[in-house]
Amino acid sequence: MTATTTFFDSIVLQQETGPGINDISFDVNHIIKTSQIINGTAHITAIGSTGSITTIEYEPGVIEDLKDAINRIAPPGHQYQHELAWHDGNGHSHIQAAIIGPSIVVPVRDNKARLGTWQQVVVINHDNHARKRIVEVTITGVQH
Repeated sequence: MTATTTFFDSIVLQQETGPGINDISFDVNHIIKTSQIINGTAHITAIGSTGSITTIEYEPGVIEDLKDAINRIAPPGHQYQHELAWHDGNGHSHIQAAIIGPSIVVPVRDNKARLGTWQQVVVINHDNHARKRIVEVTITGVQH
């Protein structure tokens, strides 16, 4: 029986005001390579209640379409109960992030993320100001 192992690391990035979208595929694959895990899974999580993770084709048209869709689903400027309590202008940020979700799991095959040709891992800042965002990556699987 082959033993499994767990490896973890963080990605730290500066993000623009939401929705700010960054491709972290290169960073995820770098962490996978460093882990030496050949086959397994990578669990990728955005830390904080105004960040989310998903996959998408990272090209300008699709990114603008995604930003537009996010703002239509939970528009800034709408009256949110969060605003009534905290008056910080980011009620929409929490709702947007909750709808997309804070994490994804990606298969690891042959020591890299198993993604489609036009599929990239992206982290989204939904907050109403620029943020330093931490993304935690935990890889579990079989090493060399």
